[in-house]
Amino acid sequence: MSRTIQHPSLPALKAAFPNVKLLAGEFRDMITVIVPRENIAEVARFLHDDPTQKYDLLAELNGVDYLNYPGARHRFGVNYGLVSIDNNRRLWLRVYLDPERDTEPGTALRDEDQLEKGDPGLKVDSVVPIWPGAEWMEREVYDMYGIIFVGNPDLRRILTWNGFGSHALRKDYPLRGVGEREDYKIITREGA
Repeated sequence: MSRTIQHPSLPALKAAFPNVKLLAGEFRDMITVIVPRENIAEVARFLHDDPTQKYDLLAELNGVDYLNYPGARHRFGVNYGLVSIDNNRRLWLRVYLDPERDTEPGTALRDEDQLEKGDPGLKVDSVVPIWPGAEWMEREVYDMYGIIFVGNPDLRRILTWNGFGSHALRKDYPLRGVGEREDYKIITREGA
């Protein structure tokens, strides 16, 4: 028997966005609202600015690759963990993305080409204008998964180098890498 999901922010979201298809789910007492990617910025702005919501802290922003995950209908997801300190509430937002181009290793563009020539299926609006602390979290998700955050003021790799050619946390990336270990120059103490 299904039950109605209860969270103080859900009625406000439904009232503010009557024409947007928002889906809610619950897992271990945490509520997740699935938002269409074209609406993430306006939904996030509402949750941040509305005086009854006041989600003033973006505590978490991460990516997920659902390749070969049982029952998954989308390839990638971006999760936003929000906290309203004044109201003592937590809420998760999730956006699903599906690539329109090949994702295998060695196909990634250089950072400076991503916004113009990157996969349109992996582009989502940045939430940096709402929560400035999202800048580095978005950069990490971009680097590891190839999700392009349109509007991020400094969208470049943060853990690998520009021109790496791949996104290392994608599930189609080989566990042993694509030659990084074999081609890595070992520097000894004597040779340094």
